[in-house]
Amino acid sequence: MIHCRIQQALQSAVAAELPDADLSRVLVRPCDPKFGDYQSNALMALAKQRKMNPRELAAAVERRLDVGEWCDSVEIAGAGFLNFSLRPAAVAAQLQAAARGEHLFFVPSSTPRTVVIDFSSPNVAKPMHVGHIRSTILGDALARVLRLLGHRVIADNHIGDWGTQFGMLLLGWKTQLDESALATHPIDEMERLYKAVNSDESLRDAARAELVKLQSGDEENRAIWQRMIELSQEQFDTIYNRLGVGFDYTLGESFYNDALVGVIAELEEKNIAEESEGALVVKFTDDPKLKKQPAIVRKSDGAANYTTTDLATLEYRQREWSPDEILYVTDGRQQLHFQQLFAIHKRWKPEVVANLVHVWFGSILSHDRTPYKTRSGEVVRLSALLNEAEERAFTVVTEKNADLDEAARREIARVIGIGALKYADLSNNRQSDYIFDWDKMLALQGNTAPYLQYAYTRVRSIFRKGDIENIDASAIILNELEELALAKHLLNFGQVLENVAAEYRPNYLCNYLYELAGHFAAFYEACPVLKAGDEKQSRLLLCDLTARVMRQGLAVLGIEVSEQM
Repeated sequence: MIHCRIQQALQSAVAAELPDADLSRVLVRPCDPKFGDYQSNALMALAKQRKMNPRELAAAVERRLDVGEWCDSVEIAGAGFLNFSLRPAAVAAQLQAAARGEHLFFVPSSTPRTVVIDFSSPNVAKPMHVGHIRSTILGDALARVLRLLGHRVIADNHIGDWGTQFGMLLLGWKTQLDESALATHPIDEMERLYKAVNSDESLRDAARAELVKLQSGDEENRAIWQRMIELSQEQFDTIYNRLGVGFDYTLGESFYNDALVGVIAELEEKNIAEESEGALVVKFTDDPKLKKQPAIVRKSDGAANYTTTDLATLEYRQREWSPDEILYVTDGRQQLHFQQLFAIHKRWKPEVVANLVHVWFGSILSHDRTPYKTRSGEVVRLSALLNEAEERAFTVVTEKNADLDEAARREIARVIGIGALKYADLSNNRQSDYIFDWDKMLALQGNTAPYLQYAYTRVRSIFRKGDIENIDASAIILNELEELALAKHLLNFGQVLENVAAEYRPNYLCNYLYELAGHFAAFYEACPVLKAGDEKQSRLLLCDLTARVMRQGLAVLGIEVSEQM
């Protein structure tokens, strides 16, 4: 890629001028077109460290630069910026290589990482609800982007299948189970059982006794508990199939239960944990942020908790998969938990070098800025949300394509509805709350999935209208400003993917695709395609590459496209 070659050339020039420079910080990035195509501000920081004049350093580095193959000019601007302007011939060569299938404006990482992503994490015997959608969609998108860039990704769904609630569920199952309700709506029935027992104080001791029997390995209780997991997994799989989400492993909390005693013992032996009011806690006396926030690793009743389980999970993942990075995709309310978890693990296993990252996100809100719920005030079930997305999309599709048969309209509505739901989430800064708005997410205008899906369909329709199957990959003419702007934007696809992977922010890709659609619209309006003369093959190639990048970009967001809308 041109961007990578320019960056490598700049790093070589800097190394020649400043042999001790940290080249990992010498980066080149796309910039505002009024300054050029790419820009680097790295020389200003290097000059400041050495008390040098940044413009003089920039001039010295510029003299050593050898980028004439790709750039018309390199300008020194401001306090020491380097601005690079691409040669149209170099842009054309990149398009031709993409047309030949050599790349799609990105290359696999030269240093692939092993990345474990912990996301979704629903609870057994409970319905998946709107609170699960951000973790599920965000985690899946990150997994897709990282895999596309050549990294080894292990997607692990850490489900909630252990804890005190199972005592109540077991008691309810044995005393109040409606077999016919379980057969037709198993999650609803298990939720009813839990609520019935939990609301009756007189049943607490009996529920605790059932939990103890489960924890002790009682065959009957283990069999019922396993049945609950199986029924729940069927619900999870139905939702995941609709969302197009998959996992490499589904290892619940119970999987690590046998390791908890050993974890606690090691924390005590290493003087990391200490007794406090009957509980075992870890204090962070040397950490200003956590100094007043001790973490409990064994409760006063002797039971372990989430922190203990997560420590055991971390140890297992490190032992089994040797990851370079572990991502935890959860909501922002768990920030303290993960700060404590990472701090404890660093003291417990200082030899482990895996990068631990809490990829946290904000909340989904109603228009009154309260948590998004049904009109009756209940949490919105994820299955109901997906149903409504498809039904609303079906109404729109029917208005636009009444002549299509219902099956075709239903399939298009599925693609649009699910895509709209995903994109509305991913296009927002993940750390911000956002207001859930059906009309906005299903709009055919603005930064929405239907707009991008329609843009893709519009591009592909050019080939149907022209009955075109083959394109001359050697024919590239970039005479018009709109042609060149579109071509240059295509070149930045790989850089955007790398930024998403580095900062765990799919909204960067959403913004890129929205801008791509805008560039294509400007190109299509200014540059006739099917009626063009000598430029026809070149413009068809631009259309084809735009469609391919758009399809690939949406695919790594987990969003499908349709040839007809």
